[in-house]
Amino acid sequence: MKKTVFTGSGVAIVTPMRADGSIHYDELARLIDVQIDGGTDAIIICGTTGESSTLTDQEHVDLIGFAVEKTAGRVPVVAGAGSNDTRYAIWLSEESKKAGADALLHVTPYYNKTSQTGLVRHFNAIADATDLPVIVYNVPSRTGLDIKPATYAELAKHPNIVATKEAGGNISAIAQTAALCGDNLGIYSGNDDQITAIMALGGLGVISVAANIIPRVIHDMVALCLENKMAESRSLQLSYLELINALFADVNPIPVKEALCMMGYDVGLGRAPLAPIEPAAKARLTEALKAYGLIG
Repeated sequence: MKKTVFTGSGVAIVTPMRADGSIHYDELARLIDVQIDGGTDAIIICGTTGESSTLTDQEHVDLIGFAVEKTAGRVPVVAGAGSNDTRYAIWLSEESKKAGADALLHVTPYYNKTSQTGLVRHFNAIADATDLPVIVYNVPSRTGLDIKPATYAELAKHPNIVATKEAGGNISAIAQTAALCGDNLGIYSGNDDQITAIMALGGLGVISVAANIIPRVIHDMVALCLENKMAESRSLQLSYLELINALFADVNPIPVKEALCMMGYDVGLGRAPLAPIEPAAKARLTEALKAYGLIG
């Protein structure tokens, strides 16, 4: 079996922004401590939820270095380093390693997309260029490109490609991937509403948006599965579905940053082109946060 980056709940942490749009590092430090104190098993920095697409190169690298320094070895730091340009993805992987990241998260190429053959070439080129573990990230709702189970089987042959963050939503395809790859590819749920289902298929854990506001709940949901207490995990999963769904009532990370602000964290708004949360989504989110006792 390949080396596992982490087992359990990883948070796709938000990037706090000040009113002028600059990064609020003091609040990020606070969030990292809250996450680790809440049982989170890994910090995923500069992912989609961290607004990586609007970060400058310097901000991106600085954020990774800051997270590594603040985490101080308490949990692994996984750096988002994905791009639709293979050369740039390799450069960002190299910079992430220099900044101290423990592993890399690489999304599928977006916009220009590519074929399944192109996916193998893209990810293998990245994995060839680094000795850090690589987690590939499948999120076709954002990229328009879906990693097929047979493609996963080919990618799993590379010693540095150790896992996938699966946000495709297709449980049947994930089951097929698990059957084809076995211990050669770990699977993390990329959807908070499918944690227990993917763990039941042998998943290692989750890379979670909801963990930003309920770190202990998401940790426990995964831990119960790892303890083979599937009924208890299922009960927790189902009982938090409305809150999870409310966090995706608008484009991620708009609702989760709004939720954090309501809970007293100074994370600010998303960078343009992200807009303030839509009124209907805010009403639903507010109601959910109250129902779960997260705000008064």
